[in-house]
Amino acid sequence: MTRKFDIIIVGAGFAGMYMLYKARELGLSALVLETAGGVGGTWFWNRYPGARCDVESMQYSYSFCEELQQEWQWSERYASQPEILKYANHVADKFYLRRDIRFNSRASSAIFHDGERVWQLSTDDGEHYYAKWCVMATGCLSAAQRPNIPGLGTFKGEIYHTGNWPQQPVDLSGRKIGVIGTGSSGIQVVPELAKLAKHLYVFQRTPNFSIPARNQPIDSAYEAEWKQSYAERRTAARNMPAGILSDIGTNSALAVSPEDRLAEYERRWAAGGTGFTAAYSDLLKNEDANGTAAEFVRKKIREVVTDPAVANLLAPVDHPIGSKRICADTDYFATFNRQNVTLVDLRANPLQEVSEHGLTAGSQFYELDIFVLATGFDAITGALSKIDIVGRQALTLKEKWQDGPNTYLGLMTSGFPNLFIVTGPGSPSVLTNVIVAIEDNVNWIAGCLAYLMTRDAQTIEAMASAEQGWIEHVGQAAEGTLYTKAKSWYLGVNVLGKPAVFMPYVGGVPAYQKICEEVEADSYRGFDIHANRDSVHSLQVVA
Repeated sequence: MTRKFDIIIVGAGFAGMYMLYKARELGLSALVLETAGGVGGTWFWNRYPGARCDVESMQYSYSFCEELQQEWQWSERYASQPEILKYANHVADKFYLRRDIRFNSRASSAIFHDGERVWQLSTDDGEHYYAKWCVMATGCLSAAQRPNIPGLGTFKGEIYHTGNWPQQPVDLSGRKIGVIGTGSSGIQVVPELAKLAKHLYVFQRTPNFSIPARNQPIDSAYEAEWKQSYAERRTAARNMPAGILSDIGTNSALAVSPEDRLAEYERRWAAGGTGFTAAYSDLLKNEDANGTAAEFVRKKIREVVTDPAVANLLAPVDHPIGSKRICADTDYFATFNRQNVTLVDLRANPLQEVSEHGLTAGSQFYELDIFVLATGFDAITGALSKIDIVGRQALTLKEKWQDGPNTYLGLMTSGFPNLFIVTGPGSPSVLTNVIVAIEDNVNWIAGCLAYLMTRDAQTIEAMASAEQGWIEHVGQAAEGTLYTKAKSWYLGVNVLGKPAVFMPYVGGVPAYQKICEEVEADSYRGFDIHANRDSVHSLQVVA
């Protein structure tokens, strides 16, 4: 069995598959290590009822191959998990990717051997592989976060996490089901569970803003319109902050009349989707402007939910709209009008413990057959932290990032030569159409590898000074927004002990790409490139 490769890629989601495709283009021998039994990344694991993308299908797809764009047909405005997974498998089949992927192989460690300038990747089953370059394509939302609830292990019923849902069907009919978590996954799964459960208890700590998705089948005329001008639309999307072709308002919410503002919010509410928060240019910068949008949504919640007390509990008041991930739903708020659904406010009735047959919150015991954990992910860095990554001088990534993740451009981190990260901390990642972010990052990495190969370079490593400058820039960009006003997974506060650092870059896709292109054009400014053992080509950082 081959053990040595030019490049090893960890993860066979959309990032890992495209990185493999590009590695082959460069003529590199490549291996992908994948924990799951198939491709798809987060879409392999997130099989819960109602799982669906919140970026429109015609945009949540690869753009690198025109033939692929033209041949694939999406059935709905927002694709469901089964359809996205089917698409991922189609891509794997079309480009014969599986022959270079080792499934059911979880990377447990990645160790850089400085003398040989090689990465050693080891898996749970004791296998060892070696490569000059290593690419972490582990995903931003792939490490399921399991809450530390007293007594959870004593529960004799069934426990499911939305981020690691069984591949086989789960019988939910006529059962007493408890759901904890009302973020994006919870908002998607609750309406579906309510249709099947004898009784559904939704245990809510923090309410979240959500906009109706207005999902619908894609008709042939709409599809043809996109496919006739896909290239132009993709280019236009990449010139927008989130990498999504959308209607972005240019006015301040405070510069228009209340009547015009209300009309615009109504128009966007009727259109559906997360583009609601793009109605005005200052909704994520000015609290007064944001308040106009937040109050509009709170009013809509109160109009939908018939019990005023329940409506008030579902209407967020503790964070600006959009400062946490804005959700898109199908009948989420209306679900609380059902007789078989109960909302439990964990702020007024703190969760005490789980026991053999249910859960106690406040002084009330809730008998349950099934417990669904919709508690999200250890986002952006969680999957990386599950791998023992060791760089130069035995420095571990966990040690280096103990006060927060430091990267240069979100692509590399000093002390770890030849280790690339796709959509890492410090890149736009989760604030964008992630497939756009993936393609852009992978294209940059591929271009960098081509540059290194033509110069017979042995290693490339981010300079500590460039890294520090980038992290300061990322932090300053976030401070100019309302994102820091919320206790969100963007800052990692949902994970006990994780340092509270705003991880994604809010500067947007065009600004980020411009910086990456300038770094590349300037012979990879901010990186140390070692041509061979006797000479070092250190590129100066330009402020």
